[in-house]
Amino acid sequence: MNKTVTLHSAWTGEADCRNCQLRNTVLFSGLEEDDFEKIHQPIDQYVLPPGSHLYRMGEKANHMYTVRSGSFKLVQYLPDGSQRIVRLARTTDITGLEALLDQDYQHDAIALQPSEVCKLPVPVIKKLSSENPNLHKELLNRWNRALTEADAWLTHLSTGSAKQRIARLLLHVFNNPDLSYPLFSREDIGSMLAITTETSSRIIAEFKRKKLLIETAPQLYRLNVEELQAIGQE
Repeated sequence: MNKTVTLHSAWTGEADCRNCQLRNTVLFSGLEEDDFEKIHQPIDQYVLPPGSHLYRMGEKANHMYTVRSGSFKLVQYLPDGSQRIVRLARTTDITGLEALLDQDYQHDAIALQPSEVCKLPVPVIKKLSSENPNLHKELLNRWNRALTEADAWLTHLSTGSAKQRIARLLLHVFNNPDLSYPLFSREDIGSMLAITTETSSRIIAEFKRKKLLIETAPQLYRLNVEELQAIGQE
């Protein structure tokens, strides 16, 4: 599904949107009504099925995206053809920030589940950023958050045993113990943590057997946070 809305209607909640993530996200919360008098480019909203590309590595970065719902894996490819998932973009996250530097996209962004995004034209964001100090500051905060997330993947999820890494990944991504979540594919877990698919399958099966992952509905699991934390800290 693709639909077009104005930035103003998205911000005010007229677009669809009792729960519009674009409206509520901190990135746009500092905008004033007058900011929209200068902006005429629309925002495209997309719903993407799992496995579809939001953008591809090497393409010219002409847009940023805010994730309204769902999640995306950001993938880089190694010289031997294998892939590595270097970060996830989840609800309210901004991805494609390299567009602000007129660079090409540095990753493939691929939907992990049915996901909805708003496509933000770079000229709009640059104009608002130059005229609104709060937005400029929040863009820098978002960039820092993306760097912090990338550092966490390098240090926290790339060290220790495979079992420790999987426990830490689950706790890092599915951080509300009261909610149930769909698991990543075993292939994606392997790509995130630099372990084999067979290893990830074996450990996930062990976690289920030991009730560290508790199935609450078909394909939905709640974490045994205390036990997973103990494994992650071994």
